[in-house]
Amino acid sequence: MPTTLGQKIKKLRQDKGYSLDDLARETETSKSYLWELENRDERKPSGEKLTLIAQALDVTADYLLDEKANPDEAVLREAFFRKYNKLEADDKKKIKQMIDLWGKK
Repeated sequence: MPTTLGQKIKKLRQDKGYSLDDLARETETSKSYLWELENRDERKPSGEKLTLIAQALDVTADYLLDEKANPDEAVLREAFFRKYNKLEADDKKKIKQMIDLWGKK
């Protein structure tokens, strides 16, 4: 399992089928900066950039920084709820309605 920040970013990016260009677009970052993060361990992103990268890859910034962390269910759940909490009230309501409908099956 990847342990460094760069290894984790690269694996998660590839697992999502993202090119460096795709992730750069999602995170408002340059492709070259992301390449450096993936390939040069001395690069350390700002908290803001790290958060954008984590959100785009559906994990938490804590997971990316912790060399011993695994992307377990708790990490994925926390990343989902962070995205959910940023939604508008109407969108949250729609998601709740979908969950309620699925629960009736």
